[in-house]
Amino acid sequence: MATFCTLTPLLTLCFLLLLLMFQSSTASPRKLILVQQQPLVLQYHNGPLLTGNFSLNLIWYGRFSPSQRSIVADFLRSLSPSSAGFAAPPTVATWWATTSLYGHGPAHLTLGSQILDESYSLGNQLTSSQITAMAGRAGRPRADSIGVVITSSDVAVEGFCSSRCGAHGPAAGSAGYVWVGDSSAQCPGQCAWPFHQPIYGPQTPPLVAPNGDVGMDGVVINLATLLAGAVTNPNGRGYFQGPATAPLEAVTACTGMFGTGAYPGYPGKVLVDPASGASYNARGVDGRKFLLPAMWNPKTSQCTTLV
Repeated sequence: MATFCTLTPLLTLCFLLLLLMFQSSTASPRKLILVQQQPLVLQYHNGPLLTGNFSLNLIWYGRFSPSQRSIVADFLRSLSPSSAGFAAPPTVATWWATTSLYGHGPAHLTLGSQILDESYSLGNQLTSSQITAMAGRAGRPRADSIGVVITSSDVAVEGFCSSRCGAHGPAAGSAGYVWVGDSSAQCPGQCAWPFHQPIYGPQTPPLVAPNGDVGMDGVVINLATLLAGAVTNPNGRGYFQGPATAPLEAVTACTGMFGTGAYPGYPGKVLVDPASGASYNARGVDGRKFLLPAMWNPKTSQCTTLV
């Protein structure tokens, strides 16, 4: 059973709670009760984790420009520890290193093969089983490979936007699969926040996407989220909180947090490129900048941001 990235419901819940707190405080200021937040703990469920070296084999389903593909490819290349020497901190590699604190050693991810399916070989409306099967055919499936499917903005996928922004789970013949959709045309307020105004909650101005593409910079956020989940909870018996059918994983447990001081509707204090005005919190290869979500740190039991 696939593990789904349910970013949208979590954000919606946070926004609604924030609005309720605001309304309560304005209507009855003397009755506002402060409740101490319980520590966030992702329990380990004694299942396998991914450790060692893994190749990420991509299928680009639909039409993408070369510049769009390079944004994602450069992010994946930036996950490697060796890439840190080519970028000033904070780096993508530093962010990824948090996954190695989950107890079973690091997972080193490298960019493998890339397949372009610009003919929409399965149509432009896909089911979850089609996504899983497609990922299983990515590159040359092996136990040390992860199939990554990225669908273009004109492809509808079962559950996309209504309940999820992507998914990860097991796949036959490989270490697993990850799927992320480009939400720029279908639901940017749900799956590309904070680069687009949310459909619910405080309507603060969106941040400027670091690579100038709301859809693909949003894909990077969700891809980062799902890769962390794929490594720390690959088969639904790793690290998570809550029910196995709707788990809070390494990053989904920290939804909406990108910098210090984050709260529902506010991503936190991040870095800003003085030339472009773009927001980011991590640097990668070839001068790339990315905005990456907070990740739960098992050593501190806290959601950790890079800035």
